[in-house]
Amino acid sequence: MDRPKQQAESAAGKADPGATTHAQPALGIAADSSPASGTATGDCPAAGVATHDAAPADIDAPTDDTARTSKHGGSVSDPLAAAVANASLLGIGYLLGTGCLLPGRRALAAGAALGTLVFVIVLAAGGAPGWFQFVVVLWWAAVVGDGWRRAGGRARFRWGRARKQRSVALAVTVPVLVAVGLLRADAARIESRTEDARHAGSCVQASTAQDERWIGHRVADVAAAARGDDTVRACRLLGDSANALDRALRTPTAAPADTTTAALRSGFAGLATVNARFPGHERMVDTALDRFLNRLPTPDSCHTSVILEWMAQQRTGSPVMDRAAAVLPQIAPATLIGCGDALMNARDWTRARDRYQQLLDRHPRHQLAPKAREGVERATAAIELDAVRKLLQPPSPGAQPAYCRTPKSYRGAAPYGSHPPHRALLFGNDGDTARFPAEWRARDAADAVLVICAGPAVFGAPVQTCPYAFDDDTYGDMTFRQRAIPIRVFEMRTARLVLDTAVEIGGASCPDRIRVHTGDREMYVDSADSDVRAAFDRLINP
Repeated sequence: MDRPKQQAESAAGKADPGATTHAQPALGIAADSSPASGTATGDCPAAGVATHDAAPADIDAPTDDTARTSKHGGSVSDPLAAAVANASLLGIGYLLGTGCLLPGRRALAAGAALGTLVFVIVLAAGGAPGWFQFVVVLWWAAVVGDGWRRAGGRARFRWGRARKQRSVALAVTVPVLVAVGLLRADAARIESRTEDARHAGSCVQASTAQDERWIGHRVADVAAAARGDDTVRACRLLGDSANALDRALRTPTAAPADTTTAALRSGFAGLATVNARFPGHERMVDTALDRFLNRLPTPDSCHTSVILEWMAQQRTGSPVMDRAAAVLPQIAPATLIGCGDALMNARDWTRARDRYQQLLDRHPRHQLAPKAREGVERATAAIELDAVRKLLQPPSPGAQPAYCRTPKSYRGAAPYGSHPPHRALLFGNDGDTARFPAEWRARDAADAVLVICAGPAVFGAPVQTCPYAFDDDTYGDMTFRQRAIPIRVFEMRTARLVLDTAVEIGGASCPDRIRVHTGDREMYVDSADSDVRAAFDRLINP
């Protein structure tokens, strides 16, 4: 059409009272002012309103570097530019152009930016699982695809057009992608250092590597962040476990055994938890366990034996307890012997015997087994000696102790009849037994062979009868008799009753003068020390 004709048509258009006017020239959208005909409002025409940019020819006619425009001047978003700009996850693609191809573009842009902000907050807060990265990728793909679709898609895409919009899109998206790429590369470097630390079993190195992370790393690589968080949690648990095991090692012997076992339970539970819940951290568990095991035995054998006893009672089948149980045969025997000896020195005979017996029960073929048997014998003998000593305490001077009624054996005593003389402990009738030879008396139950329980003396066999003139000018006979002392003799080694009889002590009779009570016609002979020795000699030297 030539210019005059165009001017004529333009003038005719202005003179036509029914011609439509552009409510928003920037959009290039024609709208009838009559509501009945479907008035266009806002950025876009209402449904059914005819627009001049319906024909693709009107849109694609420009060939310069500017965005495509409609016949009435409104710019149209380029699909590629919208998709690329939306790849920044900032919603910029919805704001490119001012055409009606992107209805509600401001709300869409705000929604996209808000959604991205939510993801950033969730990732920055930490604790997001590794699979959450796929949710982010789906969100990114959805925003990019939505920008492409709302800008017209393939129907409106043309190569070589809208270079300005595409430049803006690249200027927005490329820095974002570059920043994300650099952050992911740095996150991979940190992850590599952390992985090396896991293989080396070093929580210190892993913690040093993880300290370099910041929010950007979490946002850029959620999977690496999740793996790093697992390592941090695993190392925290291992640290708590190591502290508990240290407490178990440091607990003094005087403290209750429950204190040590409680610390052991806490420490080994933490190791088992890391081993079960955090795959890939087994070497770190081994390091923590080795640190504990390498400090066994402790200087205190009895404290070590408490630890080993608890470990022996635990169920095997888990890697942690299996490794712990493997060291028991190596250190338990010597520890049990050492603890038994220490308890013997402390006169705790019962616990000492238990420690020796544990070695025999669990390691019967160990080279220390003979020493343990000897320890059991010594401890049992000490227990028996302690019991015998208590029974040999008389309730009062001259009285017989409980041992005389309920004797108990002491295996440490020499057997009766082996190597005389057999030293004895005498109880009861101190007056008549006071001259018992000192060299035959035992100082204590530990060196006694016999226990002699003596009763009150009675008249024994007659020795001689002699006539005497008494002070009342009367005459009479006086019979002199041996001193008969009833005794019960027990062998200390077996508590066996060796002899239940009366020992008769002889002596001189019929002296020139005697002092008697009126009416007495019997009296004991006058016994010398040699007479007492002779009476007991057959008992002491059988």
